[in-house]
Amino acid sequence: MDQKIILLADDDSDDTEMFCEALENIDKNIICHCSINGSELLKKLSEMNEKPNLIFLDLNMPIMNGWQCLNILKEDERYHDIPVIMISTSSHTKEMSKAIDLGAICYLVKPNNFNELMQVLHEITTNLETDLKNTIINLQKNGSGNVFGYNDNNSKQ
Repeated sequence: MDQKIILLADDDSDDTEMFCEALENIDKNIICHCSINGSELLKKLSEMNEKPNLIFLDLNMPIMNGWQCLNILKEDERYHDIPVIMISTSSHTKEMSKAIDLGAICYLVKPNNFNELMQVLHEITTNLETDLKNTIINLQKNGSGNVFGYNDNNSKQ
């Protein structure tokens, strides 16, 4: 099985640890590179030999928040086609809409429950290269209270 590379930017060490543990439990072939802010994520991304399959960006981080990082990713021709999922503890509709408008493929409200996180991440990572769009749409339809607003336009217009 091929390796899948995921980047995560989140300044909350507990959330990062839970996220990485869930990914490791799901698939040993997933490599997750973690950053504590958007600036660090962009630096890691520029040093990588291959593009990641997916980026998760927390909204609220010091130095460079998720919004700022998403804007840079979507404006940079090298990175604009990498799927980005915005993550936050906030479930404000305004933020969800903004994430989609700025080019994220969806918005994920961080689950408090480890099993719930594993379920969502399992669905996303299992279908990452084959059918991410329908996976996210199905997560929304099937009552996942955490996934919102699929956007199939990866590049900012």
